[in-house]
Amino acid sequence: MFAEPILHVDMDAFFVEVERLRSPKLRGIPVVVGGAGPRSVVAAASYEAREFGIHSAMPMVEARRRCPGIVIVPPDHDEYSRASGIVFEVLRGFTPLVEPVSIDEAFLDVSGLRLHYASAAAVAMGIRSAIRERVDLPASVGIATTKFVAKLASEEAKPDGLFVVTLEGCQVFLDALPVTKMWGVGAATAAALARIGVATVADLRSCGERVLGRELGPSLAGHLLALATGIDPRPVVPESDAKSVSVEETFETDLTTGSEIASVLRGQADKVGRRLRRAGLRGRTITVKIRYTDFRTITRSETLGNDTDVGAVIGEVASRLAASAWTESAPVRLLGVGASNLVGADEPIQLTVAGDDRRRSLDAALDDLADRFGGDIVDRASKIVNDPRSRGH
Repeated sequence: MFAEPILHVDMDAFFVEVERLRSPKLRGIPVVVGGAGPRSVVAAASYEAREFGIHSAMPMVEARRRCPGIVIVPPDHDEYSRASGIVFEVLRGFTPLVEPVSIDEAFLDVSGLRLHYASAAAVAMGIRSAIRERVDLPASVGIATTKFVAKLASEEAKPDGLFVVTLEGCQVFLDALPVTKMWGVGAATAAALARIGVATVADLRSCGERVLGRELGPSLAGHLLALATGIDPRPVVPESDAKSVSVEETFETDLTTGSEIASVLRGQADKVGRRLRRAGLRGRTITVKIRYTDFRTITRSETLGNDTDVGAVIGEVASRLAASAWTESAPVRLLGVGASNLVGADEPIQLTVAGDDRRRSLDAALDDLADRFGGDIVDRASKIVNDPRSRGH
């Protein structure tokens, strides 16, 4: 019987495992991906690091305190995007009903494969095998009749495993879980539930809607009781068109000069252009985001007369926008560049800027080098000279 049509595929410690493909010496030891400075946070942690209580979004200083010998690897988002693209190619090779949740996880509706596979578990095994074959990365898969339970099942499957929650076994599975596993139960709600003696999903169900409503409000109470009994009618929604492509960075040392800001923006613009080209998109609206050291945040946007995926064009617009927004006396903590108002790259383009064809050819050559040798193998001379992060190198 093909009764569990929803899969949740979750790549295990994705950033770390991608880094381990490039550097096998990182296997079997505590590793985190992230910056090494005092403001940095953990972007991803290996399972060896998690044994020390380290997790994503933890301040890096705390990760180092918990595990002084931890290996910190700087992130390479271009490489993670490349690997993610391959993973999603694999998923869409099984079914078009793929709903991305993030760069490394997705829901799949596999009910249409019932004539081709004996069970949803057989589909999941095929997916995990195909991902291993294409990109040699571990993936965990949870299987259930709803998205909520499939997500919980994938957590049970980790690392590098498969876990099935059948319709018949769903309630037993849910009842044993701590109530903090439920969507909608954050710290405040968990504290409220603890006050009335609710620690598990079974406890929550036994309270009833009236008691929960009095403590949490009727809307949240109804939501949690529905989930607690396995009710989640949300379908898998295939990926909608991308709305924007962007890059941003928080700096270990604040930027204080216009040349530093322009240098960083040029590098970010090149990355935005590369990601647009890889996605087969072009953007017409360019946006710059500036966050000062006091956390004031300013955004500026400009809509072009023609859409573009040329890094130099994006960089010129971004620099112009930043120059109009930056206050010279205010150090900059974060910078970002984005492109929106997107169209497919197969749409006709009118070259309105002299030299765009030459710059487009240059970008194509840089893309080829980046694909072959890594995203940072080539950079613009002006950026290397002026980038504050290149000092002393």
